[in-house]
Amino acid sequence: MLYYLLRRINLLLVTLLILTLASYALVFLFPGDPITNLTGISDTHSAAYQRQSFAYNLTQGWWQGYITYMQDLLSGQWGLSMSTGKSVFADIGAHLPASIELAMYAMLVSVFVSLPLGIIAGLRHGRHTDSMVLGASLVGYSMPVFWLALIMILVFSLQLGLLPISGRISLLYDVPAETGFILLDILTSDLPNQDAAFNDALRHLILPTLSVSIVTSAMIIRLTRRSVVDVMRRDYIKAAYAKGLTQWQVLWRHGLKNALMPIMPQLAMQFTVLLTNAMIVEVIFSWPGIGEWLVQAIYMRDYPAIRGGMLVVSALVIMFTIAIDVFMRAFYPLSKRQIHAQV
Repeated sequence: MLYYLLRRINLLLVTLLILTLASYALVFLFPGDPITNLTGISDTHSAAYQRQSFAYNLTQGWWQGYITYMQDLLSGQWGLSMSTGKSVFADIGAHLPASIELAMYAMLVSVFVSLPLGIIAGLRHGRHTDSMVLGASLVGYSMPVFWLALIMILVFSLQLGLLPISGRISLLYDVPAETGFILLDILTSDLPNQDAAFNDALRHLILPTLSVSIVTSAMIIRLTRRSVVDVMRRDYIKAAYAKGLTQWQVLWRHGLKNALMPIMPQLAMQFTVLLTNAMIVEVIFSWPGIGEWLVQAIYMRDYPAIRGGMLVVSALVIMFTIAIDVFMRAFYPLSKRQIHAQV
């Protein structure tokens, strides 16, 4: 296990190093002068331009500039956003919790809805229930997330007036951002109208969460169903039936763990898809997460923000995937036999 953990840590460090190289190279790949892209200073003969060129250490060559860039990354000096005028590191810290909160709730909804449906479909393999669940999952998986979000706004917000269109909470409530997670901040605050603020934030959260979770739920249903069908055909399951156990006893004692553990790595992959969809949904619902912030930075050609945002999102996805891989190696014995076949 220690050898495997060291291998994964080494993979993580190498991947993060490649990510920093890619993010550093972006400023040279964008049209225009690198210093102008980073600072917005267009006069290459001005004293301000020369100071910034010296600060980024680009006059000594790209390798020295990369070393300076790494030092700035490790010290939290990621530059200033040209659109907000604030530190890129501070902007990411302010917007990232909103994206994580949306992704977490969407994943929870997906897991609690899709796992039972996938198990039921697997147990009813080849029957009408299986066909209905598979058909519903196919419809959900085929829907583009942006189209689904717009349909939900049209139906539940504009036509029925049940849920708010956009935002994270109404302007009536001033919630101090202690953690960045809106529901947690409301619960830990001393607002006089705490219950009303919590209900309002929860109503704002429903449509974005459903928009993101439906596509992910559809895929998890299909993965779970396939795994359950495969496990329920094994010899030890047949032996359990021969002992006189009922179907649910066999599933609970022998089938469930063996069916769910193989799909854990797939859940990690689905989280990356979910995070990508969440960034799209953030733009549609004006959800103040890192996806909406990054898209606005792209529109404004805010190169420091683009570089920092892409680095953070990529690093999060990679670290989460490797963490799930290590978890599977520790708690799923079958993966020990597959270690040398993995990347």
